Amino acid sequence: MLDAVLGKLARQNDPNVLVGFDTADDAGVYRISSKQALVQTVDFFTPIVDDPFTFGQIAATNSLSDVYAMGGRPLSALAIVCFPEKEDVDVLERILSGGLSKMIEAGCTVIGGHSVRDPEIKFGYAVTGTIDPDRVLTNSNAQILDALLLTKPLGTGVISTAIKKGEAEPKWIESATQAMTTLNRVAAELAGKFRVHSATDITGFGLIGHAREMALGSDVSMHIYSDRVPVLDGALECVRGGYIPGGLKANREFAECLVGYEPGIPEEIKTILFDPQTAGGLLLSVAREDAGPLQEALKAKGVPVAEIGEVLPKGKPLIRVS
Repeated sequence: MLDAVLGKLARQNDPNVLVGFDTADDAGVYRISSKQALVQTVDFFTPIVDDPFTFGQIAATNSLSDVYAMGGRPLSALAIVCFPEKEDVDVLERILSGGLSKMIEAGCTVIGGHSVRDPEIKFGYAVTGTIDPDRVLTNSNAQILDALLLTKPLGTGVISTAIKKGEAEPKWIESATQAMTTLNRVAAELAGKFRVHSATDITGFGLIGHAREMALGSDVSMHIYSDRVPVLDGALECVRGGYIPGGLKANREFAECLVGYEPGIPEEIKTILFDPQTAGGLLLSVAREDAGPLQEALKAKGVPVAEIGEVLPKGKPLIRVS
């Protein structure tokens, strides 16, 4: 819906806008000198876990992710708060404390924010970072024969739905929380040392939705190996139990027409590929020769990276899943 509306707006044609809303990239990039540009993004959402401190951590991790996905370094953040007038203010303090803990970990300074009264709690940040204008990672430069690497497992959407229904097992909640509160900082820093041609973070559109954006933007096709895609503990059980978020259904209705499945892929695997992620991992399109060394470097730092596919010449289907 937003994409359709933005497409009707007039372009400002500012030559310093290196990445704007006319593409499907993760953040905007604005050049301020020949050697420096700003990376800017904003994200906020409703609670997906019960603990306020953890929710704050997840919201901060998610807000920072788009800066990392572009190859930038976050510098400052403004908090965005929607909070019920009669809610316990201690809850708000814990949310803000959780967010601040992750901002401190990222080396990003919270310098202010804005709050409004709202019947439903919402929280997030507008984040500003810096980047070398010549080293911006976009989601539209994947090269044929590149390897596709994913730095976090899928499943936070279906597990969060099970949490809301009171049906999630403690170990499922623990694994999802750990994933959603892990910064993409290490993955982004290491990616900058190798020939990564394109990058995006996996968030609300799910793996297939974001892979679709990368494929269309790069004028290529992709092959995804379904048995190599990492999945959180309990995620497939949630799919089998019917804990399907509305966003997953919308993602599937929108993007599945461009996907071709080889015979024998289980339905729950097809489903999880469309699961909307919160604070998901990075999808990296990496030169084939650098894929192995980058994976070794990531694993040495504790990043659960997996090689899940490859980039192919443009053809039909746009995304082949085997």
